[in-house]
Amino acid sequence: MVSVTPKARNIEITAEGLQEDLARLEIQKQALERELAAVTAHLGSVQRALSALQALMPEAVPPAPAARPADVVAKVPATAAPAPVPSADEVEDAAGDGDRAEDDSGPGDADGSKAYGKLTEQILAYFADAGNTDVRARDVASALGRDTDSGSINAVRSTLDRLVGQSRVRRVGRGLYRAAKR
Repeated sequence: MVSVTPKARNIEITAEGLQEDLARLEIQKQALERELAAVTAHLGSVQRALSALQALMPEAVPPAPAARPADVVAKVPATAAPAPVPSADEVEDAAGDGDRAEDDSGPGDADGSKAYGKLTEQILAYFADAGNTDVRARDVASALGRDTDSGSINAVRSTLDRLVGQSRVRRVGRGLYRAAKR
């Protein structure tokens, strides 16, 4: 039997803890990079929509350039493809539609090919299947594969709160949600 000194054991425990932290931080970094790509893509589409709306205004005032730090723009991953410029009809439809989809790609999406903007639809589909049961936001996030970091769970929570405001989902208690009656 090999005798291990307490000092050597402490070093092993510390190394194991650091390896676990490294793995967790790598996952968190990937999630944040995807979130940054989504925000950058959304920023671009909002700027294009604003430009299209200002072009339709009778006395169009030239838009002031948005102040964006160069280091943030330079670090955007190449997976964020620019969105097409919407037509005037699409901009008008989007401006009148209160159902804005939110999403930050789930951590299981290693190549970043998952489409953004489907979180609302995924949540509504989950509640259609859940029926008349009370569920927590964390349970919804888990069912959608979005329970690995607090940012993903908070995105589900905020989307649920927005759906409650639109009467598409009901809040039945503190932190409990249920499908809206039809």
